[in-house]
Amino acid sequence: MRTNLFYIVLSAIFLTIGCGKISAQESPNNSKPIPAKNQPDNLKKDENGPIVSTTIIDTIKVDSLKKGKGYLEGKVKYKAKDYAKFDHKNKLLTLSDGAELKYLDYELKAGKIVYDYKKNEVYAGRLKDSTGKYYQYPVFIQGSTVIEPDSIRFNTVTKKAKVWNTKTNQGEFWVHAALTKKENDSVYFMKGARFTTSKDLDDPEYYFLTNKVKFVPKKKIVVGFTNMWIYNVPTPLALPFAFFPMTEEARSGILIPNYTYTEQRGYALQNGGYYFALSDNYDLAVLGDYYTNGSYALRFESQYAKRYKFNGNFNLRYENLIDGERGFPNYSKGTIYNIQWSHSKDAKSNPNSRFTASVNLGSSKYFRQSLNQVNVGSNLNNSLNSSISYSRTFNTLPQVNFALAATHSQNTNTEKISMTLPTLTLNVDRVFPFASETKPKKGFFQNINVRYDLTGSNSYNTSDSLFFKSQMFKEGTTGFQHNIPLSTNFKIFKHFNVNTAINYKEVWYLQTINRRTDFETNKVVDDRVNGFDSFRTYSFSNGLSTTLYGMYTFGEDKKVKVIRHTITPSVSHGYTPKFDQYLEQYEASRTYGRFTGPNTQSEYRNYTRFDTGIYGAPNLIDANSVGFSLGNLFEAKVTDRDSTKTEPKKIQLLRLNLGSSYDFKTKQWSTISFNGGTAFFDQKMAVNFGGSIDPYEFENTNSRFVRKAFGLSGANLSMNYALASSSFGKKKEKKNTQGQRNGGREDDLFGVNEDFSDKINTQPGEESEEETETPAELFKSDIPWDVTMAFTITYSNNDFGNKISSSSLMLSVNSQVTPKWKMGVSTGYDFVNKGVSQTQIRMDRDLLSWTMNFNWVPFGTYTYWGFFIGIKSSVLSDIKWDKRSVPDRTLR
Repeated sequence: MRTNLFYIVLSAIFLTIGCGKISAQESPNNSKPIPAKNQPDNLKKDENGPIVSTTIIDTIKVDSLKKGKGYLEGKVKYKAKDYAKFDHKNKLLTLSDGAELKYLDYELKAGKIVYDYKKNEVYAGRLKDSTGKYYQYPVFIQGSTVIEPDSIRFNTVTKKAKVWNTKTNQGEFWVHAALTKKENDSVYFMKGARFTTSKDLDDPEYYFLTNKVKFVPKKKIVVGFTNMWIYNVPTPLALPFAFFPMTEEARSGILIPNYTYTEQRGYALQNGGYYFALSDNYDLAVLGDYYTNGSYALRFESQYAKRYKFNGNFNLRYENLIDGERGFPNYSKGTIYNIQWSHSKDAKSNPNSRFTASVNLGSSKYFRQSLNQVNVGSNLNNSLNSSISYSRTFNTLPQVNFALAATHSQNTNTEKISMTLPTLTLNVDRVFPFASETKPKKGFFQNINVRYDLTGSNSYNTSDSLFFKSQMFKEGTTGFQHNIPLSTNFKIFKHFNVNTAINYKEVWYLQTINRRTDFETNKVVDDRVNGFDSFRTYSFSNGLSTTLYGMYTFGEDKKVKVIRHTITPSVSHGYTPKFDQYLEQYEASRTYGRFTGPNTQSEYRNYTRFDTGIYGAPNLIDANSVGFSLGNLFEAKVTDRDSTKTEPKKIQLLRLNLGSSYDFKTKQWSTISFNGGTAFFDQKMAVNFGGSIDPYEFENTNSRFVRKAFGLSGANLSMNYALASSSFGKKKEKKNTQGQRNGGREDDLFGVNEDFSDKINTQPGEESEEETETPAELFKSDIPWDVTMAFTITYSNNDFGNKISSSSLMLSVNSQVTPKWKMGVSTGYDFVNKGVSQTQIRMDRDLLSWTMNFNWVPFGTYTYWGFFIGIKSSVLSDIKWDKRSVPDRTLR
């Protein structure tokens, strides 16, 4: 302490006796206090009764002596509900019942405070009621440090103290000691101490017991022989000595590895490394694994944030995997990696610009072969996607929007990668040259507008093995597309909306092709030609649409009051002329003479040198078509089940859309497409469907398959159903964020992800205080649960006949069977292959200060089981037991 609190009390007494006045009246011949009823009226009172003393004030207003340095640095305040008693004979000051003493940032509260200014000692203790129960325990507060002992005694001169049965909080730690000795302001020695992270300090579920403790507040705890107790039962877990860092700031330190064993790679140490607390804004954790067969892994994980600016995290993972023994047939070696980056910017920092990043790229087999996690969702999901974008808005007239982005899409089954690095977008807002700035726009001319759009991109299509290698960049294509649409819209006959537009497009390429036929291999070859080239096109479009409404009223006294049918028909026309100035030909085939062998005939085919460009090529034939679409929406107003609601509830009954087109050039109709959706069971089950109908007969001579005209060429149906008990429904929806970030799903239909390098954070989070059931509740009459189902079916009627190409059902069930037990299962069934899909069984137990979980994948390609129990607090996160069977994946 900077200034001992009890030395202040001595100074306060000196000022009170020598220079001031005591607010509570005393008899000069008797040390007993005057009863409260005889006290003067000017005493202050509070809601708990009279306060017999208040702030000490110096009553000498003028002093002719030269002022020296005083004893006090601020005001001293003390009070007591019962009395404040001075015993001049024994030199004692006694405050009784609700005694309080305040000075600077020190505060002492107790049932009784006694100051012996002869021995320079202060004693603070509790009171006992008529039943023998103690109350008003001492509380000593200095800044953020709070000590709650049974009693306290200290010397105001030596500044040493003894505290009995003290309880103090340091960060996530609670320290409870039978006897504490204060050496100075920063060092305490304790005897019979126990420390824990449990919230129930009087009856903790676990604690560490030791007889010798050196305690430096907010810095460290150094202990002698320490034994771990669980529910007041000693365990064999003990240490001859230990060191616990106690700091409110992040500190660098060693991360203790886990021990494990696998059949193919032997013994291993996982997730060992070092944590670097680089600053308050960012950190870095370097982790590694090592197996006795030579396999190893490295991971670099960093989090960063700047308040009101941005936040994010970055993970880089690399694994060198070895299977089998060198020289044996089953020996294999491979490397996998994964890069994850998430960044978000606070919109308030600059509303005109935004930068976001969501990156998940790497080896296609990473989530299937990684030794440090089991991610069922990403095993079954066959795509990885990434996006980094920066956008800025320039508030000019007209407004200009600028964006720069890099995207990545990866198919983990085919190991094909598509990437744009980068994509440039520049948009200039619409300009209405014939419209008034103050009046609304009406008619054909006033709605004429023009705008400018620019898009540029570097596009790369490569494979997993060539990703970010020189070959990938050699095969990239670069292009820019300029669009200048001139359009207008107006109404005819009051109810029909007409829009018409002329679009000018100019495309620049830095790579074109020269197509030829290699007659030795009989293959068409496109020779790459580097250099700037461009083409220009224009097109016309027109559209006509309206909206029709039909209503049927059942009556205000009916449950279904009104049904409304909204019909949105539209007709569109598009025309793009041919641009044969870009027409080129290549020799596709040759016909040789029967006897002499000379070239007698060649077949030539049309192409353009822009055919492989990322923004397409100019038309070599006229494109002239008309499209038809019909939108249908059925809605209803029904009586709300909530009797407090006065207005009827609006629900959607059915959505159905139809569309087709007619090509004037080929004089043929396209397939008639349809899609729609509805919802059942109070909008909890969503049903979506779609398909296409071929208006012409189709015959495949090879397979002898014939499809009649207006036959169904393909269809699909999907149903999603989410149901929860009423108690579950009130809670916030939980998403599988770990699984989603690692390439899986945001729900748990494919199971939940387990990241062995971060077991605590991948477990279910703690319930909030208002949602946590009381530990005394042993039986739950209302058991929370939730069910999520998804069903999909696809029908195909193509070259090889009509059949159900795919059909599957996925199911996830979770239940909180007791206040602390949660159980769940994720499974499914494939109706085409006739087998159970990936299944995961999971159990979680909240052990107050501890967490325990068990996950099991009983069958399938990635069978696995894992058990974990550990302390939730990050301070003691290394105290855990983690046992699991790591899947021995085969490198392919």
